[in-house]
Amino acid sequence: MSTSSTLAEQVVAAIRTVVGTGPVALHEPSFAGNEWLYLKECLDSTFVSSVGKFVDRFELELAAFTGAKYAIAVVNGTAALHMALKLAGVKVGDEVLIPALTFVATANAVTYCGATPHFIDSEPRTLGVDAAKLRDYLASNTEQRGGQCVNRVTERVIRAIVPMHTFGHPADLNGLLAVAYDFNLVLVEDAAESLGSYYRGQHTGTFGQMGTLSFNGNKTITTGGGGAILTNNLELARRAKHLTTTAKLPHAWEYRHDEIGYNYRLPNLNAALGCAQLEQLPAMLSAKRELSHRYHAAFAPVSGVKLIGEPEQCQSNYWLQTLMLDVEHAVQRDPILKATNEAGFMTRPVWILMHELPPFKDCPTMDLTGAQSLSQRLVNIPSSSSLVPVVP
Repeated sequence: MSTSSTLAEQVVAAIRTVVGTGPVALHEPSFAGNEWLYLKECLDSTFVSSVGKFVDRFELELAAFTGAKYAIAVVNGTAALHMALKLAGVKVGDEVLIPALTFVATANAVTYCGATPHFIDSEPRTLGVDAAKLRDYLASNTEQRGGQCVNRVTERVIRAIVPMHTFGHPADLNGLLAVAYDFNLVLVEDAAESLGSYYRGQHTGTFGQMGTLSFNGNKTITTGGGGAILTNNLELARRAKHLTTTAKLPHAWEYRHDEIGYNYRLPNLNAALGCAQLEQLPAMLSAKRELSHRYHAAFAPVSGVKLIGEPEQCQSNYWLQTLMLDVEHAVQRDPILKATNEAGFMTRPVWILMHELPPFKDCPTMDLTGAQSLSQRLVNIPSSSSLVPVVP
């Protein structure tokens, strides 16, 4: 790359060598399989809502793909996380540890339980929770009372920890599982972005008591809207299914509900779309991996920025391809965003950190130096699987 061109110009040129000319979306769905066929079958059968064969099929195939014993399909990823936290025992007045560097849905789901998000730091290797730093923080700021982790400052029970696999890159699960065990925390994985990602050979979302997925229109596969809860615990799976289907007791014609339930069911129409998408998932993952290889080659000669790769002993789905600016080039983030979008390449910064949002400004936080640095240096670039030809 020419040393006379700006970093923003070099980024635009590197992206152009991979994806051609704009406009190019950040991430858009690909419908190249049986979507129309399965949707028509739904319409022809009239089973378009919460009952139908595609819901059952989607859950079974999702469990088979991830290796979880059970998958419960729900209306979106936020509903999945809300229900998982409720089933994990999160109560009104509790605190839940979540990364400050996450999408707002993670924090929202905590508040739906009447609990308070407690924001923790992230590290650059995985973009996920910094397990070592968290361990030191909890050792200094919490104590064990009757088998519960209690925040010494707020006197609230810290009930759970929710690591999020940022942009599809697995967090340090071994380190986080050890922290959860040592401090008596329930671990629930926010795997909304990591369908098709593996930590040491095991699919994300299957390490904690539960894991949750999202199938929003911008995810690796989509059901339009949709999410799922993964678990290996039969009783939790039964409870999740019951509560997310309005707590209705089975009966041929009566409507009996034995507790407060939630209308979180995934419609058959959405599940049909998901079944068609799952059939193409291996090819999509292969295409996204190839896209990452091409970006790596394109950005190799660009100094001051690098493309994020999968952590050691992990396999990432590369949901969103991500650039990280060197610390000394952090001031170039906004010029890069401006130049790329003006060139027709949709790029985005990472989310505003959760503790900086008005609803969460008074929530407890640890030192967030790592997350603050990352938030100033990350840029997502076009990542659709369709940018590389998908081979069936």
